[in-house]
Amino acid sequence: MTAIGATMRQELIGLGGIVERNVYLTKRYFLWDVAFMVWTIANTLTIVFIARAVHVSAAEENVLATRLLVGAVIWAFLGIIFEFVTETVAWERWEGTIEYTFMAPISRVVHLFGAAAFAVLYGLIRATILFFAVAAFIHIHLPNANYGAAFALLAIASVSFMGIGMMTAVLPLISPEKGAQLGFVMQGIMLVVSGVYYPVSVMPGWMQAISRVSPATYALRGDRASIVNGASVQWADMWPLIVIGALAMPVGLWIFSLGEKYAKKHGKLKRSG
Repeated sequence: MTAIGATMRQELIGLGGIVERNVYLTKRYFLWDVAFMVWTIANTLTIVFIARAVHVSAAEENVLATRLLVGAVIWAFLGIIFEFVTETVAWERWEGTIEYTFMAPISRVVHLFGAAAFAVLYGLIRATILFFAVAAFIHIHLPNANYGAAFALLAIASVSFMGIGMMTAVLPLISPEKGAQLGFVMQGIMLVVSGVYYPVSVMPGWMQAISRVSPATYALRGDRASIVNGASVQWADMWPLIVIGALAMPVGLWIFSLGEKYAKKHGKLKRSG
């Protein structure tokens, strides 16, 4: 086996190890995840029930409820990615393994990509459960839904979400006290300009300009078209996600590497406060 092949094998083993460890951590706190899932469903229902309060025709109510549900599901999906990736450092501190992990013979790319890949898979499972649970509870009719296109676009958008999550993952490194909370602030800012529960066109012009660089904008627009109208994946939604993802991943890794150097230099790697 060549040196390159041996290195690739070692990195792939490390990638599998990162994913497997997150699986075990999720199993350990499974009951808490169930409780959080119940809370997410309840929170989503508080949004979707708005469709019944506007007093429109049954067909218009169904469309509005579907659009609200898609927004809530993508909000929850993005929240899972940010939670897992942003709290990668915090989890290491809680488990007392941060120094071992950062000295492990795997690249930081593999470490972060493994955490992000698990977050995407886990988030897709939770998003699917959330979508169909709420749709069944409120009796939403989806005769034209193109689920394949919706999943495909969300998978493409996930690359961008992973890259942005890596950028926010640096915050707990440089600020052990409040860094993780700032990650969720970034999530909220990104979603407020992306039209989670309303069309982007209702926002001020300067917010609409910002929305053009948010991957959530295109994921929301494309998935709503797929679920409501049965549309296939549109190139107008896909190419911005490809470009943003191609930029976000390397920039996210670069920012995290700078934060890691800073944390090691100033003795913040193992600090919990």
